[in-house]
Amino acid sequence: MTLSHLPAPARPPDDVPFEPWEGQDVALAGAAAAGRRAAAWVRTLPAPPLPGPVGAWLARELPDAIEAAMGDLDPEECDHMAPDGRVVDGNGGVDAGTVSTLAAVPGVLSEVDWLAPGQQVRLLAVAAAVSGAVRLIAQDPGGAILHGLLARLCAVLDHAARPDGAAWAPAGAGDPGVAQRIEHGF
Repeated sequence: MTLSHLPAPARPPDDVPFEPWEGQDVALAGAAAAGRRAAAWVRTLPAPPLPGPVGAWLARELPDAIEAAMGDLDPEECDHMAPDGRVVDGNGGVDAGTVSTLAAVPGVLSEVDWLAPGQQVRLLAVAAAVSGAVRLIAQDPGGAILHGLLARLCAVLDHAARPDGAAWAPAGAGDPGVAQRIEHGF
């Protein structure tokens, strides 16, 4: 199968103000809250039996990256076409160091052997959901916000990072339209 990537849409010129999408503030606030909850869960994971760099990374750098990524999402930092015609990859508002920290999770899982397998899977799901939210905002901010795709990722994030007990409500769950889109998968 051959995939053909279409050019990213052109951004408005710098003198045209960015127009936020309807519901953008609520969606981004929900994402930031989900990121804080996920980071809080990561901080509650058990420490390794012996102190070491991976344990310190898990206790500080990773939850800080989760919280920062979900709190820094910026639809204005999406993929776009530069004035000279070059395609510019957006970063969704999240810096490369934060993205790198999230990308390290799959490789680090083998070193966090003091965590139960369920905790490791949930940790991987948290990192994947946060990384997915960043790419979604960078590649399709309109779909992320207007069609509830970001809210769905926040629901996944909340489910993966829930403490043992009741799951948290997804961001935007009070909005019947968002709840319906989550339920029906669109």
